[in-house]
Amino acid sequence: MTAQEADVLFWLLARATGVASFLALFIAILSGIALRTSVLDRLGSNREIQSLHQFTTALWIPLGGLHLVSLLLDRTARVRAVDLVVPFGVDYGPVAVGLGTLAFDIFVVVTVTSWIRRGLDPRLWSWIHRTSYVAFALTFAHAFLSGTDFNSPLLSAVTWSLAFAVAVLAASRLVWGRLPT
Repeated sequence: MTAQEADVLFWLLARATGVASFLALFIAILSGIALRTSVLDRLGSNREIQSLHQFTTALWIPLGGLHLVSLLLDRTARVRAVDLVVPFGVDYGPVAVGLGTLAFDIFVVVTVTSWIRRGLDPRLWSWIHRTSYVAFALTFAHAFLSGTDFNSPLLSAVTWSLAFAVAVLAASRLVWGRLPT
C-alpha cells in the first residue's frame, strides 16, 4: 500500500467511524430522553430502552476511538495526540476540529460519571449528564464544519433530521420535564 493509498484509507475510515459514532450518540441521547419522557413509551418498556441506552452509550466509545486513531494516522489532517483532548490546536480546520474535541471531552466526562453514578450526588450527576445535549450539538457542528460529508444530500438530510429530533425532544424535556403521552 502506498502512502497516498494509506491516506485515503485513513480519511475514509475517519469519515465512516465519525458518522457511525454520531449515529450511536444520537440513539444514546434519544433513548436517554425517552427514559425521562413518555413521548416514546410505545417503542418499548423502560427496561428495553435502558438497555438500548446503555448499549449505544458503550458503542460510541470504540467507534469514536477508531475515528480518533484514524485521524492520528491521516497525514493530511495532521492531528497530534494532544489535539484529541486539547481543543483548537490543529492547523487543519482548528474551529471544526476543536468543536469535535470539546464534544469528545464532554462525552468522556458524561460516560465516566455515569459509571461512577452511585458515588455522586444525584443532582450533580444529573447536571453533568445533561451536558450531553451540548456535546451532541458540538458534535453536529463539528461534522457540519469539518469536511465534505454534508455535500451528500442523503447524509445531510439524515444528519439534519437527527439533530432536529434531538433538539426538539431535548428542549421539550428541559422545558416541561416528563411529557404526557
